Amino acid sequence: PAAAVTATQDSLLNVCMDAKHHKAEPGPEGQLYGQCVLWKDNACCTANTSMEAHQDQSYLYNFNWDHCGAMPEKCKRHFIQDMCLYECSPNLGPWIDQADSSWRKERIRDVPLCREDCEAWWEDCQDAVTCKVNWHKGWNWTTGTNQCPKGAMCQKFKFVFPTAATLCENIWSGSYRYTPHHRGSGRCIQMWFDPAQENPNVAVAQYYA
Repeated sequence: PAAAVTATQDSLLNVCMDAKHHKAEPGPEGQLYGQCVLWKDNACCTANTSMEAHQDQSYLYNFNWDHCGAMPEKCKRHFIQDMCLYECSPNLGPWIDQADSSWRKERIRDVPLCREDCEAWWEDCQDAVTCKVNWHKGWNWTTGTNQCPKGAMCQKFKFVFPTAATLCENIWSGSYRYTPHHRGSGRCIQMWFDPAQENPNVAVAQYYA
C-alpha cells in the first residue's frame, strides 16, 4: 500500500492539467515572457502562451479585461500573474479536478492561495470596474469577446467583491480558496515569488498531495 500512496502522490506532483493551452508534460522553457518568467525552470506553458497571457484580448481565451472600461495597470498585473500561475505552474496537481466545459477536460478547484497574494490582488483592484462576480460564465459572447450581459451593471470591484476572499474565491468559480496562511509557510500557493529563489509551490504541492 505504501507504494500505491507514493504513486498517487507522484501523479499529483509535477503535472500539467489537461486544458486548452497546457503542455502534456512540464519542462524547462527558456523564453518565458514577462511575469511568467518565474516558471522558466519547469513550466506547463510554452513561450507563446506566456506572451499571449500579457495581451489584452489575447487569442488564449479572447477575454476582455476592459469590459467596463480600462482596467488599471496595477490591477491588471494580478490578472496576468493569475494567468501565468494557471497556465505555467506544474504544482497545482492536488487541486486538479474534472471540468464540465467544451474547451478543457480539467480545471483547478480550491487552490489554497496565500493571504498576501489575495489581499494584494484585492487592494490593487478596488477601483477597477466589472459587471460580474463569476467571470467563468454568463457573458454575452455574440461579438466574439466577452461583454456584460444585458442588465448587468458596471460597478467598482470594492462593491462587487466586498472582501479579498470574495474576489479570490468567486471570480473564477472556486478555483482559489482564500487562506489565513502566509507566504513562505509551505501551506499556501503563491501567485508571486522571487524568481531568484526556488519555486516555493513545489513544497506546498507535496504537503497537500
